[in-house]
Amino acid sequence: MTETIDPNSAEPKLKHFPVPFFAVVMGIMGLTLALHAGAEAYPVLAGASQVIMWAGIVIFTVIAVFYIAKFFKYPAAVQAEWNHPVRLAFFPAISISMLLMATALLAHAPEAARGLWLIGAALQGVLTVAVISGWISHRSFEVGQLTPAWFIPAVGNVVAPIAGARLGYIEISWLFFSTGVIFWVILLTLVFNRLIFHNPIPGKLYPTLVILIAPPAVAFSAYVNLTGQVDPFARILLNAGYLFAILILVQVPKLAKLPFALPWWALSFPVAALSIASFSFARMTGSAAHEMIGLVILLVLIAIMAGLVYRTCLAILRNEICVPE
Repeated sequence: MTETIDPNSAEPKLKHFPVPFFAVVMGIMGLTLALHAGAEAYPVLAGASQVIMWAGIVIFTVIAVFYIAKFFKYPAAVQAEWNHPVRLAFFPAISISMLLMATALLAHAPEAARGLWLIGAALQGVLTVAVISGWISHRSFEVGQLTPAWFIPAVGNVVAPIAGARLGYIEISWLFFSTGVIFWVILLTLVFNRLIFHNPIPGKLYPTLVILIAPPAVAFSAYVNLTGQVDPFARILLNAGYLFAILILVQVPKLAKLPFALPWWALSFPVAALSIASFSFARMTGSAAHEMIGLVILLVLIAIMAGLVYRTCLAILRNEICVPE
């Protein structure tokens, strides 16, 4: 008699450890920076910001160790993710996480932040070229494979100047900023073409729509760090972030009906970026309204993060993560 083996149970968990796990670190570090941005107006947030920062660094280390182990033990599985039309865009989440950690560390360990930023910026540059080269290589992608997750490489480039300008790397920061903004405009056109004229995004990836908020919100923070002022272009970026946030709010009833999956972590970093941008605008212009907007968005972010942590832990306990698709 032949024994029947469940293919999911026979597959090693490490082999299916997904690169989108690094989006968890992006969310945690986004919360760290949002709390730090709000701490000037609400000092009680400062302590929580430090605790979450160190927790995020530990989590990044753990995820990195697992993914490095996967790289050495199952290189074909990593290659398969690199060739995947959606997961390919998540590889720069590794370098983005490093850049966000460097930004958070600036106030506590400037030299460590500098070293981490240099590594993260170099890796971001390499991954940007590699991902874009993959997009325009001989293989063709179908329109249905395009999702807002493709924004992640562009977002990473506008993250770099936030700490880079403060560290004195002005010209390289402008290079990253320019690259990020150019590809944001290109991808925004492609994504809206896909959303309007083609089939809806699959339910599992539908939460990635929230990523639409991130590029203008992060670009605002990068731009004001580079220029030191809030000018009309900065206002355009911030208000574009608000516009996309309003569009996403309309989708909340549909989002609430979807089952949990790792792409739900796409909710976290864009919301954090908009909160940070709002607090920055309030600080630089004295706008009480934007300070209140930043606080409201921060409270929403905290609720989102609590839900994501709970659902992720539950999914791990139920063996719903690190399984074959």
